[in-house]
Amino acid sequence: MRVALYQCPPLPLDVAGNLQRLSEIARRSKDVDLLVLPEMFLTGYNIGVQAVTRLAQANDGEAARQIAELAKATGMAIVYGYPERGENGHIYNSVQLIDAHGKSLCNYRKTHLFGELDHSMFTKGPDAFPVFELNGWKLGLLICYDIEFPENTRRLALAGAELIVVPTANMAPYDFIADVTVRCRAFENQCYVAYANYCGREGSIHYCGQSSIAAPNGLQVALAQQDEALITATLERQQLLDAKTGNFYLADRRPELYRELSTR
Repeated sequence: MRVALYQCPPLPLDVAGNLQRLSEIARRSKDVDLLVLPEMFLTGYNIGVQAVTRLAQANDGEAARQIAELAKATGMAIVYGYPERGENGHIYNSVQLIDAHGKSLCNYRKTHLFGELDHSMFTKGPDAFPVFELNGWKLGLLICYDIEFPENTRRLALAGAELIVVPTANMAPYDFIADVTVRCRAFENQCYVAYANYCGREGSIHYCGQSSIAAPNGLQVALAQQDEALITATLERQQLLDAKTGNFYLADRRPELYRELSTR
């Protein structure tokens, strides 16, 4: 499966502008099966509670319909971040994957909110970590801070995820998350991790870039630097098989020893 990550500066408060640049980058991308965009791509991330409330959409709203048409026109699946207005009126930091047929395969709501910014704008997502299939691959979704909790990637791996897709808005001084944690999560769970970040600035936030695709052996098979970039890599199933040679984390687990930790 050919995966592309679009690392870009945020374009805050401009839904139409973000849909337009998504259309341009998707139509320029060739032989891509899955295009991944950053966290809150549709509106920008550091925009405040009033803007989030005004711009939030349902997961089947107008933006989703336009992205579904684009996915069908370009023959690729698209993962994008956006503020979701839930059925209960709550607003979630969400990502959605729409496949090349224009069908939503998964909508995930961020479960671990980061700092005052997240907590001021969003409701925590529920205990829902689905693993679903795209082009014969089993995928799971997380958002930014979620990947910094090893329990999240582990539960997806145990459910069979071969690729964990992580739209993110990671900023300085947390560069080491992009450099170290992403590769570690891929290695310890014997799966691919695709981490799509912003670059540039948004208000007081300086995004650290370094979007990457980490292979099951912990190596980065695609890596952006600090500037706007479209990076791609071909995921190979043999890498998943090879990762099980000499890496026994999953096989050697003893869940009975860790059960108590989940209640602390």
